[in-house]
Amino acid sequence: MEDEKIIHDRMMVNISDEYDKSKGNFVYDVTKPVAVEFAEQQKKIATVQEKLDIEKLTGDELTRTVYQRTGISRKPATQATTTVIVSGTAGTAVKVGELVGTDTLLYTVIEEAILNESGFAHVRIQCNELGQIGNVPANTIVNFPASINGLVNVYNPDPVVDGYDEETDNDLRQRYYDKLQRPGKAGNKYHYREWALEVTGVGDAKIFPRYNGPLSMKVVVIDANKLPAMSELIEAVREHIAVEMPFGVDDLNVKSAEALLINLSVVLSLMSGFTEEVVKTNIKKNITKHLKEIAFKTSFVSYAKIGALIIESEGVLDYQDLLINGSTANVVIPDDGVPVMGGVNE
Repeated sequence: MEDEKIIHDRMMVNISDEYDKSKGNFVYDVTKPVAVEFAEQQKKIATVQEKLDIEKLTGDELTRTVYQRTGISRKPATQATTTVIVSGTAGTAVKVGELVGTDTLLYTVIEEAILNESGFAHVRIQCNELGQIGNVPANTIVNFPASINGLVNVYNPDPVVDGYDEETDNDLRQRYYDKLQRPGKAGNKYHYREWALEVTGVGDAKIFPRYNGPLSMKVVVIDANKLPAMSELIEAVREHIAVEMPFGVDDLNVKSAEALLINLSVVLSLMSGFTEEVVKTNIKKNITKHLKEIAFKTSFVSYAKIGALIIESEGVLDYQDLLINGSTANVVIPDDGVPVMGGVNE
């Protein structure tokens, strides 16, 4: 894209030297506004051209363009849900709309329950905020923000894992490319992957045609957090594909990927001011991010890459004697597996 000076200089070159083209004279002054206008028009043309390039679109513009061209919609964020155990006076009702929470997050009761004769009830709750923020460890939802007559204690026995952020620009763009470059049609394996990825909460899927004979199809799923999928999500995928798939497939097997725990043993040298627990947390954070990036993308976890991530972690001065799952070799990921961060020196 040319600026006004380049355009104006070229205009001056194309005008005969028999005219006075110096600044302030008629020829200069009458052509200068034209050059300014041409430069503005080039900016507008460049803006339109950028909107035709899917790589340069983000947010709502990307959402709209992908939908208009392919019918693919961006998957929305979801609210994490779980079951908590509430205790108190037998017969007390836990009503829809009442609140429980962690120290920082609120969850709303979504199904009424009555405390049994022993004073306990399993209660379904939903995070008040959208996305992964609602995914919390076990035994962290332990508060009643406001006291409720007859209720004494609450806790979540299991981690909360089914809160998903809105589909990222990169993931939506990749589904757009998949639709164009590996189109699903006539029930081919790309069609099954496309159907699986249409379900909110699905992060990726692997398809294994004829896994158990000519009329069989296996779909292995990870969730949007690039972790093994919960049973509810697996059932949602199964139901969606069952509606879409053509006649002729007698054996549809939809299953979650198996977690391949990545456990590290390593001797760490720490920077001044850092404790081992803090550094181990930083290492886990770095490696977790990497494992999400390679989920269903590679067939192994690189020993060298894990070492590099350790040395890049805040607080690590040096390390030695690294073992990944007891070995100094790359870790092979099974076809139906997904690597998940385990422990560090645990």
